[in-house]
Amino acid sequence: MIVLSALISFVVALVLHELGHWVAARLCSVPVNEIGLGWGPKVYTFQAQGVDYTIRLLPLGAYVRMDMQVLQERHLLKQLFVLGAGIAVNLILSLVFAGSIFGALNLGLAIGNILPFYQHDGWKSGIVVFRKLFGRPSPVVEWSFTIFGVLICAALVAGAFLKFWS
Repeated sequence: MIVLSALISFVVALVLHELGHWVAARLCSVPVNEIGLGWGPKVYTFQAQGVDYTIRLLPLGAYVRMDMQVLQERHLLKQLFVLGAGIAVNLILSLVFAGSIFGALNLGLAIGNILPFYQHDGWKSGIVVFRKLFGRPSPVVEWSFTIFGVLICAALVAGAFLKFWS
């Protein structure tokens, strides 16, 4: 029963995280093309108001696919607002539900998404900032940032394992 409760809490936390991105995108007039739950093959898809809603086989993630060209045309602060909205939702939920499995999962999602790991919100925010600083994409800087993010995440995971096993 605890495992089922944790799984449901995780899925709800993922959905609310993505809802944060969706609301922020709408507030910044960035079109959203698809909202999805899970990864892998599509299990169910429907369309409403020009947005595809997709449920995939493995409920291990969620996403909001928005028009990235339109997002990149927005002011830097609006881009960071859209990218950080999911993290903000998870942080708020972790405070509201502190001491519960749901609160802990939300805190974990927020921390995990702040890290500059490839395709997470922290990584995307870093890329947006670098592109603003350089006035254009810089493959060397972006690859360096990506590799640095992987190394930071690997060090954190290794540190957690070492602490757990000692």
